[in-house]
Amino acid sequence: MFSLESYQAARANGGVARRADRGVLAVSGADRASWLQGLLTNDVGALTENEPVYAAYLTPQGRMITDMFVVACGDRILLDVPAPLAASLRDRLDGLVFSEDVQIADESATLWVWTIVSPDAFRDVIADTLPVEFQALPAIDLDTFEVLRIERGVPRFLADMTDETIPLEAGIEDRAISFTKGCYVGQEIIVRVTHRGGGRVAKKLVQWIADESAEIVPMPDARIFSLDKDVGRVTSSAFSPGLNRVLGLGYVQRDFVEPGTPLTIVWKDARVTVAVR
Repeated sequence: MFSLESYQAARANGGVARRADRGVLAVSGADRASWLQGLLTNDVGALTENEPVYAAYLTPQGRMITDMFVVACGDRILLDVPAPLAASLRDRLDGLVFSEDVQIADESATLWVWTIVSPDAFRDVIADTLPVEFQALPAIDLDTFEVLRIERGVPRFLADMTDETIPLEAGIEDRAISFTKGCYVGQEIIVRVTHRGGGRVAKKLVQWIADESAEIVPMPDARIFSLDKDVGRVTSSAFSPGLNRVLGLGYVQRDFVEPGTPLTIVWKDARVTVAVR
């Protein structure tokens, strides 16, 4: 349940959220780094110990199977993934191991994920207990963290990104994709869109903010209009106490992505005037 007290504490001094919505896969074996390097979008061939690298795992058609944080931890590489997908991802990845010295285990029951909230960033930490240096931070429940996430415009897989999403549509390429590493699954599509297509995709994820008159929070899949033209849909939304506004994320056609673009969200019988943020 959302807590105004922990929300205010986190905005003022940071905080820590126990991420029950995240799972952990452990990849071990001598070939673990090179094997992952050929699968994931970011450069994970030379990880720094305990420094998370954000990446995506794609289909050959360039659509997302999941996003993840990749963390080197001793003789294992840990994958911080959406909890509902952990078991199926373990099986899927295990099916891609042939002659490589690679083993994959689902460690979601023994390793936990915390997100450390600072004034300018989120950082995930994986351990069985919260490290001492973070134990004094205010605790944030998941509902409260969700408001902070939406305020910062950070997309979440299974909400703002799905298995139909190309990373370029979600705008995560600067964080999740290396354009200098070797081949990975789905690279051909990403390169084609980026270099030959100038990065143009049919729709883009944007953050929107409602005007002061908004009295409702439009739910995911509410339609987004420009005048009478249906141009997109809402993926996440919340009321921000700090801004005293309703805001959220959503996909809109590429001609409507510029900051300040006026739009209307239609939810049931209500119409909410918003602008791209």
